[in-house]
Amino acid sequence: MLNFYKILFSIFIIMISFFNTNTKADYNTLAYDFKFKDLDGSELNLNEFKNKVIIVINVASQCGFTKQYDDMQKVWDKYQDKGVIMLGIPSNDFGKQEPGSNEEIKNFCEAKFGITFPMTEKVSVKGDLAHPFYIWARENHGNSAIPKWNFHKIIIGKDGKVLNTFASMTNPSSTKFIKAIEKALD
Repeated sequence: MLNFYKILFSIFIIMISFFNTNTKADYNTLAYDFKFKDLDGSELNLNEFKNKVIIVINVASQCGFTKQYDDMQKVWDKYQDKGVIMLGIPSNDFGKQEPGSNEEIKNFCEAKFGITFPMTEKVSVKGDLAHPFYIWARENHGNSAIPKWNFHKIIIGKDGKVLNTFASMTNPSSTKFIKAIEKALD
């Protein structure tokens, strides 16, 4: 009977480990320690956004979720003056759905969606070749910070730490997402 409880306890521990997404969270570095290049090739230093809520979304122009650009822009329009930074991160990691050059991505986003929020150059967001920001997010927040597809969302709190993550299916205008932004702003 004792072996049964040991096995049951072991299974319980293993199951709990699947749900624990914040195993390391040392945060020796913060989001503010990272830099990208924007679509024009200029440096985009996250340090410029200290004490703001940063929404980081990996994007792609030829994805079924591409229409989320509309809602990303709406969130940006509504919350930028309240301390929110919307940051689009083009990536070709999923289904090769962002094949264009940085210039083509910029033209597409501006012409089709009227995007005015900051956009970075195209980078990798998964695996060992991921941009250092994404490696940092994974190491400090766990598996939920790893994009599983285009339009994965990471909310960075005013303290520079990963506050929350949302899968591609969560629309930026959804009640759940807006509540997370507003909570982060408090």
